[in-house]
Amino acid sequence: MNLSEIGYRRVVVKLGTSVLTSGSKQLDKAHMVELARQMAALMKAGVEVVLCTSGAIAAGREHLGYPELPDTLANKQLLAAVGQSQLILAWSQLFSIYGLHVGQMLLTRADLHDRERYLNARDTLNALLAHGIIPIINENDAVATNEIKVGDNDNLSARAALLCDADLLILLTDQQGLFDADPRSNPDAKLIKQVVNIDDSLRLLAGGAVSGLGTGGMATKLQAADIARRAGVEVVIASGHHPKVIQKAVCKEPVGTHFTPLKNPLESRKQWILAGQATKGKLVLDQGAVLAVTQKGRSLLSKGIIEVLGEFERGATLQLIDRDGKEYARGMSRYSAKDLIKIAGEHSDNIESLLGYDYGDAIVHRNDMVVL
Repeated sequence: MNLSEIGYRRVVVKLGTSVLTSGSKQLDKAHMVELARQMAALMKAGVEVVLCTSGAIAAGREHLGYPELPDTLANKQLLAAVGQSQLILAWSQLFSIYGLHVGQMLLTRADLHDRERYLNARDTLNALLAHGIIPIINENDAVATNEIKVGDNDNLSARAALLCDADLLILLTDQQGLFDADPRSNPDAKLIKQVVNIDDSLRLLAGGAVSGLGTGGMATKLQAADIARRAGVEVVIASGHHPKVIQKAVCKEPVGTHFTPLKNPLESRKQWILAGQATKGKLVLDQGAVLAVTQKGRSLLSKGIIEVLGEFERGATLQLIDRDGKEYARGMSRYSAKDLIKIAGEHSDNIESLLGYDYGDAIVHRNDMVVL
């Protein structure tokens, strides 16, 4: 794969149960190794890959010999608990063929709604990618309730794309993409190759799952695409069995349905920060820090903080002000007030020695900041 042909630096690949089983009752290892090969080729070409995988419950059924269990939440959690270890083992073995290591991350919506847990998950993702390890994400089905009922790994993959600041999300399914009619009942249905706007008429085209193996359908994929594109992430929905589908999507070859990201995604992010939770505190900056933040597009470092006002935890939204109380920006802090009091005015290199740990040099990263 030619690196010059690739227009992305970080890609999230979501695989549905129907793709992993090829419509059967068990994991299709032969097809999984082909998908692993394509992802390994991306890694070799310098593209970071995050894998969001379904299939834990299907893997659990297979490992236990397809037991006849009542269709209850507890039994689904049982199957997920057994199957998740089998699923991650399979991926670990397949990627090891190409000399790659994997790291497992089991998430729920609560992990993404709680700001501190969100930041912890983001730090873990970035650490794995920085060391050339493929993060493998799945819902924590063994303890989650709503996640199993919804079966929403599509939306989870979109949030993973936002979490790791990806620029492409590939949703692989048992359909070629989004059609202008139901291809299962209408032989004249045509593939929609490009989507610029997602409206109610488009949502009506999305149907449900029919394989019986997974519980996600085209509707959840459309929701996921909408979430991702609002943050500036390109999205492709395509068949997981299309030849070299991952490679083609990443090289921008025509495959499946391509969703154009919003032209100005930062505006959506600014609106979210400004209209989100009320600010929990204030950081008083020296003039050098004010200039770096407002004029040079820099992140806020500990050296530029004069005073910490208020009590807040890591992930809180703060006002960034000068000595006279004039507000210049707002953003999410990577450190708590207790931590910042200890490191305010100190060089970034001293953070770990002062706290015993560090969450990076940036106190408020420029990606988590709105300049007013």
